[in-house]
Amino acid sequence: MENAKVGVYICSGCEIGDAVDMEALVKMVQSEYKPAVCKTSPFLCGAEALAEIKRDMEAEGLNTLSIAACSSRHKTDELSFDGTRVCVDRTALREHVAWVSEPKNEDTQMLAEDYLRMSIVRAKKMNLIAPSVTETVKNILVVGGGVAGLTAALSSADAGYEVLLVEKTDQLGGFVNRLHKVFPQHPPYAEPETPPTAALVERALAHPRVAVRLATTVEKTEGQPGQLDVTLKTAGKTSQLRVGAVVLATGFTPYDPSKLGHLGYGESVNVVTCERLEQSLQKGEVVRLSDGEKARSVAFVLCAGSRDPEHLPYCSTVCCRTALKQAQLVRWLDPEAKVYIFYKDIRTPGHHEDFYRAVQRDPGIFLTKGEVRQVKAAGKHRVSVQVDGTLLGERLEVEVDLVVLATGMQPNTWGEGGTLNLTYRQGPELPTVAHAFPDSRFICFPYETQRTGIFTAGCLREPMDSGAAMDDAAGAAMKAVQAVELISEGRALHPRAGDLSFPEFALQRCTQCKRCTEECPFGALDEDEKGTPKPNPNRCRRCGVCMGACPERIVSFANYSVPMIGTALKEIEVPDEEEEKPRVVVLACENDAMPAIDICAQNRMKLDPMARIQWVRCLGSLNLVWIADCLSSGIDGILLLGCKFGDDYQCHFVKGSELANYRLEKLQETLDRLMLEGDRVQLAQVEITDFHRIPEIINTFCDEVREREPNPYKGM
Repeated sequence: MENAKVGVYICSGCEIGDAVDMEALVKMVQSEYKPAVCKTSPFLCGAEALAEIKRDMEAEGLNTLSIAACSSRHKTDELSFDGTRVCVDRTALREHVAWVSEPKNEDTQMLAEDYLRMSIVRAKKMNLIAPSVTETVKNILVVGGGVAGLTAALSSADAGYEVLLVEKTDQLGGFVNRLHKVFPQHPPYAEPETPPTAALVERALAHPRVAVRLATTVEKTEGQPGQLDVTLKTAGKTSQLRVGAVVLATGFTPYDPSKLGHLGYGESVNVVTCERLEQSLQKGEVVRLSDGEKARSVAFVLCAGSRDPEHLPYCSTVCCRTALKQAQLVRWLDPEAKVYIFYKDIRTPGHHEDFYRAVQRDPGIFLTKGEVRQVKAAGKHRVSVQVDGTLLGERLEVEVDLVVLATGMQPNTWGEGGTLNLTYRQGPELPTVAHAFPDSRFICFPYETQRTGIFTAGCLREPMDSGAAMDDAAGAAMKAVQAVELISEGRALHPRAGDLSFPEFALQRCTQCKRCTEECPFGALDEDEKGTPKPNPNRCRRCGVCMGACPERIVSFANYSVPMIGTALKEIEVPDEEEEKPRVVVLACENDAMPAIDICAQNRMKLDPMARIQWVRCLGSLNLVWIADCLSSGIDGILLLGCKFGDDYQCHFVKGSELANYRLEKLQETLDRLMLEGDRVQLAQVEITDFHRIPEIINTFCDEVREREPNPYKGM
């Protein structure tokens, strides 16, 4: 900030004062930075110290604060202050110095001094936050009128928000409308229950804040959360409305049984799906389709297409319970009927284990684990089922009147004509992960998708039963409510929930390279006809990936920028080669790596004092100029700590650490050409639970750096 008037406040509590020379710290700060105020306190987060800081702000006109105390993940309410009135930087002398280093040691003192230098410079390079607040609406669009969509609409409306519920068919209820009964949802969890659809539909149609549009599809969705302009099509006519957030609950489609010829489907009409049997149960009859005679014996084949790499490699969750329910209903209709259930494993989570036991107690239902090898016609009206690896230890073959395939579920993703038809530069629909499920499974953040303000619920998100779908939808609705409230205040959603900063683009220097628009994980950037990025602030999650992507460094946040971090890293004092005190910089992601480091410190695990830790919002925000500047200033090694990436990624910003790894590979090639060993810069993947690995990762890297020749740029 121009004309920064700095106050530096150093806490001596929580063992900090026992580890370092506080007077020497103050002397260093005063001589090198000449702040308006530099004070110490044994209890900086206490009411008395906080009151003194506020008095200093008024009396001295402080607009910049450097707080050297505990981790920024602690005492957030007490030590945050108002970023629109004062720039605040915090450095963790407790976790990064006192708790991980030898007390009253020369290296420990140098470590603390470097952290203070870095903090003061970061604070001075910040600007006050000017929130980006635009006029927004707070209503919610729910797409899909099944039990999940109905629940999402009612939950939002009950919370006081106007809701438009859109269903593409001519009736509400979704797939559950086709069910005669559903799994038990209440004690003693022993018998199927009436589906909840009728009550949900009645409530939705009567709710004063829920409007329902049937036989309606979404033709186009454009804009940003709080200002999403949606074009709907009903009976050939289009209409438009503006909504604040969207809950997508379009459900699932049963797996195509025509692909299950190896299980007899298509060979015999008496091999049917569980959905087809449900239709018969609704009519109160179970018959052979070959002649219409009552089916006196029924075999259920579980995992029909599920947990099979050739079909659906995942568990569809409900198939086991569907077979148990239908087996019980078959026996209710005909107490003399014989029922066989062949399964790979029975999966009945939670209270449904009681339901499983109730079915087991029926002497007319035979259950066995086994692999169904063959299903074939046995004459005109019977079907033969061969099962290997049964609990009896031998091949089993039975002839029955009817074989029921418990088919799995596939998400209703985008169908013919699409679902949301977004005008985002990165595509018209939500990004999907494996098996076509929308990517709504960020670690710690269910319902969230890669499109800010658009949430998924129910079987579209992952396989689940109707009861779970209703719970899921209530959660998604609350996320939508949270979204419209935060966005109306210019605040970010997860994982930097409440953040008022946003990226600013110096577009006059833009070269239209498109890296920021291509790499943004959340579609926050569109492009004009020349390829210049068009920011949509309400879509932004404040990860800074665009900042790391830009080779021209035209992207910055008021409180996070390339110059801010770069200048701080340059403030690290690099001893001469003769002193044999190498220096390592650790750039650590704030979402997993930094918490893991904090937990490591809480357990008093020791870290090499040659390492200086600098947080980053995401490794994807890493700009390679930071590494270049570190090496040119004599830093001997740079370690990046980020989230796990790959198919089972753990990155809160989807591909942040993966992008950093890709950029690092390119950088290492350049370093090798410059005769600077490429492995001076390394990346390690960590989860928050890997705190016990932190000392090994950092200390091992520091040991490797010691074994190398010093950075040839040292002292230049």
